[in-house]
Amino acid sequence: MRTGDGPLGGLGRACYRHRKTTLVAWVVGVAVLITLWTRFGAAADNNFSGPDPGQTLLNQHFARESGDALTLAVSSAQPVTAPAVRARVASALVPFERAPHVTGVTDPYTTPGHVSRDGHIAYATVQFGVQGNSISSGETAALMNDATRASGNGVTFSLGGDVVDQAETPYGGPDNGIGVGAAMVVLLIAFGSLLAMGLPVATALFGIGGGLSLIGLLGHVFPAPSFSPIIAALIGLGVGVDYALFILTRFRSELRGGNAAEDAAVTAMRTAGVSVLTAGTTVVIGMLGLLVLRQSLLNGVAVAAAATVAMTVLAALTLLPALLGLTGTRLGQATLLERRRHVPETVDGTRVSRTRSEKWALLIQKHKVAAALSAVACILVLAAPVLTMQLSFPDESAQARGTMGYASYAAMARGFGPGFDAPLIVAASLPARGAADMGRVEAAVARTPGVVAVTPPVVSRDGQAALLVAYPATGAQDAATNALANTISGQVLPEATAGTGVRAYLTGPNEGNISFTNVIGRRLPWLIAAVVGLSMLLLLYVFRSVAIAIKAAVMNLLSITAAYGVLTVVTQWGWAGRVFGFPERMPVTTWVPVFLFVILFGLSMDYEVFLLSRIREAYVVSLDNAGAVVSGLASTVRVISAAAAIMVVVFLSFDLTPDVSVKQVGLGLAVAVLIDATVVRLVLVPAVMEMLGKANWWLPSWLARVLPDTRRPGGDRAPEPLLEA
Repeated sequence: MRTGDGPLGGLGRACYRHRKTTLVAWVVGVAVLITLWTRFGAAADNNFSGPDPGQTLLNQHFARESGDALTLAVSSAQPVTAPAVRARVASALVPFERAPHVTGVTDPYTTPGHVSRDGHIAYATVQFGVQGNSISSGETAALMNDATRASGNGVTFSLGGDVVDQAETPYGGPDNGIGVGAAMVVLLIAFGSLLAMGLPVATALFGIGGGLSLIGLLGHVFPAPSFSPIIAALIGLGVGVDYALFILTRFRSELRGGNAAEDAAVTAMRTAGVSVLTAGTTVVIGMLGLLVLRQSLLNGVAVAAAATVAMTVLAALTLLPALLGLTGTRLGQATLLERRRHVPETVDGTRVSRTRSEKWALLIQKHKVAAALSAVACILVLAAPVLTMQLSFPDESAQARGTMGYASYAAMARGFGPGFDAPLIVAASLPARGAADMGRVEAAVARTPGVVAVTPPVVSRDGQAALLVAYPATGAQDAATNALANTISGQVLPEATAGTGVRAYLTGPNEGNISFTNVIGRRLPWLIAAVVGLSMLLLLYVFRSVAIAIKAAVMNLLSITAAYGVLTVVTQWGWAGRVFGFPERMPVTTWVPVFLFVILFGLSMDYEVFLLSRIREAYVVSLDNAGAVVSGLASTVRVISAAAAIMVVVFLSFDLTPDVSVKQVGLGLAVAVLIDATVVRLVLVPAVMEMLGKANWWLPSWLARVLPDTRRPGGDRAPEPLLEA
């Protein structure tokens, strides 16, 4: 490492000089990780409810009923009690009774409440002795085929439940491949070079391969849900291509400035590499902020995404310099497309070549107040719908029309009301001769406003536990159902069991979802404080400016809120919902806003850091704030636009997956990146920096003495306008 290279410059020089060794090390390392992943990777865990004493009681005393259950809905044109229909139903139940893991199938004709009032809909419950993750997709498909074969001649059998939903809307799909292809197209359009297109994509894919392997291995310590790999892969693809693009753009600029290839790579690492490390660190900080919630599965999501982003950063800082060493000076050659972007212009009688990026920067400088007000107004309009946002976990009403899961839901809602899909299970531990006290519990729950039916208590064979099921008048996605569950668990059950020795708990999938929502609500302020605070400290350290740290946090929050507003309009209001693959209006999934916040706060820093790095680099040399803003904006407009376009198309590929929650993540990310890279970074940030002037770089003297000076005397120079800008 030479004097003045700095840590990242020295790393870049070493990887450049030992490029073949570095490339081989990456190939072998990723191959080893993938091998370990395929052989020893942990299974997915989709239980969001966390510790549940009620479920523990069911597992201990109702083993046959402790597993997952499916609902076999029977819809008949004739009354279901007609002899011919009864014979059809009896015949249809036989394959389910004989299926693997099934411990029992209820008879709709002998079980109270299983025939609708109008007599045209009935249902049987198919009870498993194991949880859904132990039921293979092949077993589920066989049961669905049994229901299809039994249907016909005016009688329809439809199977519904979590394992059916998972079989019909699996995580994953073609989105990864389409995301890669879309990123390649954007890079090719932006740079007109196959080589410039291939290097960022190759770097990102190596990082993603290593990151996904780590997810499978870390799953033994931090269990992650099924959607973690697909989300981590697409986030890794977006940031990985962008990070490599930032370094590659600076490398091309240095080559065109007359520097030798090795020196160009070192300078790119010493400047853009620092931006990449800073941006990547903020993304990791954002993701690990989920640990503040202390929710096991979100911990798994956080670690999964953070590991993938960290691997893409490592690839950009080590593998990319090696690949640049293999290209030599070929990336410095201007393509025909780039030459055509320069439009000659006359300034004070002198003919100069001014790019569109420079013209845009000068336009913002000239109309800074109008630009800032227009940008803020646009963001506020987009953010306004967030005031109506409703949160819930999606149920079968959000399934695509034409699926068996939705058909089952629709039949049961017609026959038994929307609350049938949101059962609230009460599990109770009984003292000696405590079974009689369950009548008191049953009565208290039944007279709770919002409850339309309660099943009689069932006592376990050992007499130590009991359970009953309450059905609300509203569906699983209705806010009234959440309020009802909180009332039952917080008031009704404690009052009904006081002095009896009975310990009653509200449990089941719906209660688990509601409990998760309550936990998020209590701990979300701590999450926001941790992520925003740590990110501001990092920016304060890198840029030595209080104003920049505060401004970055505020503007990131603005773009995130605007994304929430658009997400609410599309999913909840239904505007253009079908365009993005949402079959019907639905609330925003409970965990999506939290997940979007931690990702977007980090991703927003990518463009902020890259733009401010170029502005600061010019300001350190010239001490001219206005000139530095114009120079920094002009030299980054095109690369930020290309990077944002890549992220937008990658994140929109989320919408190709059948799962509506993953669709919401993709839409929210795409909208936020689009707003952030256009309205915020290319309009609002430069306009505000022009208005603040030298106040942008204010740092109290006492803080200046504490913070290390990251400027490099004599090592920074004002960036020349990039040919490709």
